[in-house]
Amino acid sequence: MTRPAPAVARARLLLVGLFALAGVAFASWLARIPTVRDLLDLSTADLGLLLLVGSVGSLLTVTASGVVLQRLGSRRVLLLSTGVLATALVLLGVGPTVGSRGLLATGIFLNGVAVALGNVAINVESARVERALGRTVIPQFHAAFSIGAVLGSATGALASATGVPVAVQLPLTAVVVVVWRLASLPGVVLPVSAVESDERAAVAPAAVAPVGAAAGVARRRAGRLGSALDAWRERRTLLVGVVVLSAAFSEGAANNWLSLAVVDGFGRSESVGGAVLGLFVASMTAVRLLGTRLIDRCGRVAVLRASGVASVVGLLTFGFAPTFGLASAGVVLWGAGAALAVPIGIAAASDDPVRAAGRVAVVSAFAAMASLVAPPVLGLAAQSVGARHALVLIVAAMVASVVVAPTVAREQIADAPAAPGAADAGADPEPGLDRLERARRHVRPGPSGRARPRRRAPRPATRGGAR
Repeated sequence: MTRPAPAVARARLLLVGLFALAGVAFASWLARIPTVRDLLDLSTADLGLLLLVGSVGSLLTVTASGVVLQRLGSRRVLLLSTGVLATALVLLGVGPTVGSRGLLATGIFLNGVAVALGNVAINVESARVERALGRTVIPQFHAAFSIGAVLGSATGALASATGVPVAVQLPLTAVVVVVWRLASLPGVVLPVSAVESDERAAVAPAAVAPVGAAAGVARRRAGRLGSALDAWRERRTLLVGVVVLSAAFSEGAANNWLSLAVVDGFGRSESVGGAVLGLFVASMTAVRLLGTRLIDRCGRVAVLRASGVASVVGLLTFGFAPTFGLASAGVVLWGAGAALAVPIGIAAASDDPVRAAGRVAVVSAFAAMASLVAPPVLGLAAQSVGARHALVLIVAAMVASVVVAPTVAREQIADAPAAPGAADAGADPEPGLDRLERARRHVRPGPSGRARPRRRAPRPATRGGAR
C-alpha cells in the first residue's frame, strides 16, 4: 500500500478530530436537555417547539451552505461556523440559567446554523482526503463522530451527576471547540491538487481567461454560484439525497425513540433503554470502522443494498419480536444497517470535486428535512400504536433507499482538456497527477457500482499530426 503524503495524513488525522469534536459538542448539549427543561419549567410541547427552531436553522442554512462554501472556501467556513457554534453553546448555557426562553431559542437556532455550516465543510474535506488516498475512508470519520457523541453524552451525564451547572459546562465546551478548531485549521484543508485545478478550469474556463481583475472575480463568483445551485436540478444528486434522508430518518429515530420504545414496549427501566440505545450506537460505530474495505471490495451499490436489507430485518425483528433478547438482536442488526448509508451518500455526492460543495449541501438538506419530518410523524404514530411499533414505519424509508441504490455508483468524471500546446511540446498533458489520481480519472462504474477500467478515447490529432 502506498504511504499517503504527509499533508494528506495530517489532514486525515485532523478531520477525525473535528468529527469527534462535533459529536462531543452535539451530545454535550443534548445530554443536558432535562436540566434545561426543568430550569425553564417547559412542557413537552414547549420543548418540542424550541428544538424545532434548531432544525429550521439547520435546514435554512444547509440550503445555502453550498454557495457559501464555494465562495469562501472550507477554511473560512470552518472559522465562521466555529464562532457561531461558540456563541450558541454560551447562549444554551446562559439562557436557561437566567430564565430566558428567548436566549435559549436563539442559542438553539444558532446551533443549527453552526452545525449545518461546519458539517458541509468537513464532509467536503473528508471526500477530498478520500480521493487523495485512493481508497474509502469516509465511514471512519463518521465513526469518529459517533465516538465523540458517546463521550459528549458521558460528559453531560457526569456534569449532571456532580451538579455542574449548564452555565458552566456548555461555555467550557465552547472554549474547547474554539481552541481545538483554531489549532486544526492550518492543516485540515488540503491544497488544491493538479487534478482539481484542471477540472475547475474545464468547468469554468472563463474564470482563468486573461481578463481584467474585476471581471475575473465576477466570473469566478458567477461560476461558483451556478455550480452550487445547479446541484438542485441534478436527478442523481436528488436521488442520493433520498438515500441520505432515509439514513438520517433511521438514525435520528433510533436516537430519539429507541430508549422510550424499550421502556414502553417491554416494561424495562430507563437505564435498560439507554443500554439498548448504546447497543445501536456501538453496532453502527463498529461497522463504520470496519466497513471501508467492504465498500472498496464490493462497491457502494452492493453495500448500500445490503445495509438497507439489514435495517429492514432488524427493524421488523425489534418491532415484532416476542422476547426482549430477540428484539435487542434486531437493534444490533438495525444499527449495522444504518452505519454506512450516510458516508456512502456523502462520497457519491463528492465524486466530482468541482461540484462537491453544492451537492453535499443538497444531500445535507435532505438529512435536515428528515430531522423536521421524523419527530411529528413518529410521535403521532406512537400515540396510536406505541413507540415500538411506530419505529417499523422506518422500513418504508429503507425500501426507498434500496430502490435508488444504483445512483450512488461512482460517477464518471470527464477528463479535463490538456493545456494548449502541451501535445505539440511533447509534455505530459496532466502534469502533477499521481498514480492514484490517474487511476481515478480513468475508471467508470460497473453494474455493481465498483470501478472498472475504461478505454480512453483517442486524442484528436493536433497540428502537425501529433497525437
